Amino acid sequence: MKNFYLILITMCFMGGMFLSANAADMSIDMLNKQGKEKMLYSVNVAEVDVGDTITWQPKDKGHNVQFIAGPDGWKLPKKSKMNAVVEITFDTPGMYLYQCTPHATMGMIGVVIVGGDVSNKDAIAKVKIRGKSKKKLKKILKDI
Repeated sequence: MKNFYLILITMCFMGGMFLSANAADMSIDMLNKQGKEKMLYSVNVAEVDVGDTITWQPKDKGHNVQFIAGPDGWKLPKKSKMNAVVEITFDTPGMYLYQCTPHATMGMIGVVIVGGDVSNKDAIAKVKIRGKSKKKLKKILKDI
């Protein structure tokens, strides 16, 4: 019986270690409305470590994820399908800019910072975006 408890405690401890390894992974919701803001991602600036995964969840219909800029050497993924769950693991440090294709001019953009690296911030600032997204990106970058 003593060995059973020892094994049980060891398994719980090992399980806890496994869960904490993935604790930095995060989820971002694609929303039509949150408070007074319309057409948005639930997180404007996601800060993750190298190797972390972000999952975008379509909580409302009509949204997607399209990366439009990232660090040098990173291949931009294809834009996602509408209303699809998107999961991306970030292995390259730097800043990334993404948007919802149909709502880009309405300010539905987001930034990911991987590994605390903002060395390509100036390149992100030069990306051509329109409408409310232009003002929102300026505010996001000012606050970084």
